[in-house]
Amino acid sequence: MKIGILALQGAFIEHKTMLETIAQTTNRTIECVELRQKNDLADIDGLILPGGESTVQGQLLRKLHMLQPLKELIGQGLPVLATCAGLILLAEKLENDTTSHLCTLPITVKRNAYGRQLGSFKTTSDIGIISNFPMVFIRGPYITQISPDVTPLVSVNGNLVGVEYHNQIGLAFHPEMTDDPRLHLHFLDKVAQRQ
Repeated sequence: MKIGILALQGAFIEHKTMLETIAQTTNRTIECVELRQKNDLADIDGLILPGGESTVQGQLLRKLHMLQPLKELIGQGLPVLATCAGLILLAEKLENDTTSHLCTLPITVKRNAYGRQLGSFKTTSDIGIISNFPMVFIRGPYITQISPDVTPLVSVNGNLVGVEYHNQIGLAFHPEMTDDPRLHLHFLDKVAQRQ
């Protein structure tokens, strides 16, 4: 399977490392492609939208003419794992912000909801059927509204921080910054089911 990782800005290397580790420890064949231009989108089977600065990522996606093709691929069922800034890119609406990017996930997100860098923290929780998962938040957003067909996966201190919607997994935290591959494996299962 060929997984495209948006590599315009942000924490994309950690996702690539996680996928390479999974490939080495399982019998999965995973090719990681760093997405830096429109042509890189050809023939990808899955997409990872990493953390980073969502405003910069959104501007670069527009400048490089990648935003609309990505939106179309996601609309056609391309499986997506989006973390932190990636969640913001997917969201239909941002709270107190008229900006929107891919708009494929029917949710409203509050950016930098946990404050500045010092607001970063770690915790552990069950995520859907995955038990006791370590979560790393770095100036994370959280989800303030969802449409009825979005499945909530996990809340922390009363704030929704993980959802699933058809082919899209949206997380406010960074599973790639842990040693736990289970969320990436869940994403890869979605990719495999679509092939």
